Amino acid sequence: MSFLLAWLPWLVVSILSIYLLDLLAHSRRRLPPGPRPLPLIGSLHLLGDQPHRSLAHLAKIHGPLMSLRLGSVTTVVVSSPDIAREFMQKHDAIFAARYVNDAAGHHAKNSVPWLPNAPRWRSLRKIMATELFAPHRLDALQGLRSDKVRELAEHVSRLARDGVAVDIGRVAFTTSLNLLSRTIFSKDLTSLDDHGGSKDFQVLVAEIMEHLGLPNVSDFWPALAWADLQGQRRLMARLFARLHVVFDAEVDGRLREREDGEPRKESDDFLDVLLDVAGRDGGKAGLDRDTLRSLFTDLFVAGSDTSSSTVEWAMAELLRDPSSMAKAHEELARVVGSTRSVEESDIDMLPYLQAVVKETFRLHPPAPLLLPRQAQETIRITGFKVPQGSRVLVNVWAMGRDEVTWPEPDKFMPERFLGRTVDYKGGDFELIPFGAGRRVCPGMSLATRMVHLVLATLLNRFEWRLPVEVEGTCIEMGEKFGLTLTKAAPLCAKAAPI
Repeated sequence: MSFLLAWLPWLVVSILSIYLLDLLAHSRRRLPPGPRPLPLIGSLHLLGDQPHRSLAHLAKIHGPLMSLRLGSVTTVVVSSPDIAREFMQKHDAIFAARYVNDAAGHHAKNSVPWLPNAPRWRSLRKIMATELFAPHRLDALQGLRSDKVRELAEHVSRLARDGVAVDIGRVAFTTSLNLLSRTIFSKDLTSLDDHGGSKDFQVLVAEIMEHLGLPNVSDFWPALAWADLQGQRRLMARLFARLHVVFDAEVDGRLREREDGEPRKESDDFLDVLLDVAGRDGGKAGLDRDTLRSLFTDLFVAGSDTSSSTVEWAMAELLRDPSSMAKAHEELARVVGSTRSVEESDIDMLPYLQAVVKETFRLHPPAPLLLPRQAQETIRITGFKVPQGSRVLVNVWAMGRDEVTWPEPDKFMPERFLGRTVDYKGGDFELIPFGAGRRVCPGMSLATRMVHLVLATLLNRFEWRLPVEVEGTCIEMGEKFGLTLTKAAPLCAKAAPI
């Protein structure tokens, strides 16, 4: 004890010295303004369990370009469309590198969203753009997706006849999952009636998204990353391995079919396309088994989670706003009618439905802070220095709640998008739920088709109301933060056929 007491003053002096030197360095480096960091932890104590909201509050104090020291890491936060344009358009090349969360581990080495801005990333990105998400590829598989939304309507009809409330998030997730699996593997991975199987997959995906977004000692003090003190990297490896078992079985089965000379389908699915590309170039594209696992993991985890979450948030907002719900019903009745199913070709003729989706993206962006970027060199932006190696977070949640850009920003008001062209695919920085620049989400085109189709089907075939025990009370709109922003309490509603 006496030994520890003897060293205590020196420890205190050392900590204070580091703290004061850090403050001095901050002022000399001309970093963007931000909260004064505490010794060792920096500003970690200010984040709380809703970092997107905490950072939005801090931006109102320190400005739309803000810096924080999180642990030992300099982090720059962007919270306005004009500043986002500086980073993601004017200086896009400098900020095209990703910061890879330590928990992503081995998966990130072959993952298009996480790979560095290098030839391998560009090669895989080109394959996805030309072979997977090209309009003609997506158009060729419309029939498969139409089958899935018809099954969704039939399932909801059965629940309506039985007087059972619909878990919107679960049915949207299962439908999105099977829309993806039909597009990729030409088969379903689960069923709307299989509550166990689809729920297990949904829980697994939710765990992956949650843990990828959780605060991790390894990310804030990289010198300690080797120890994996919180065990996040080991946990994520186990979660990814559970998905890889499913994907390996599909790839192995398809390879056996080819070896046995079984006839090909009329229209190739994504797996056939990828195997053909891998076979044509003799492995130059880098489509080995690890890369296929990572590619499918990205497609299924991001695609099913973000699409279903957007549908659930949209339905929650419409149930809270009967006027908007009535307008969406009226438009669908006029354009589609209840005698046929909604087709993807109908979406262009449904401007109010499109406005509902845009307003949902504004209020509930799938990834509130996008994926973190990293400065590849030191650069000065709006008079402040962003140092090489600093991490960059783009708070699209804060940008969607900015009263300068959006009058009455907390109000759900799809009408704000009628008669106003807003490109949410990376062209207009007021609304960038999928990011922008060269790191914009590559699966955006498929995701937006799925969201519009599923939401339109639910609204076109059914009237919706809250269960009796919920009517008269407010819908719980709490958020669960992770890499994506999901609804904390599941939305359950009663359907009645129109």
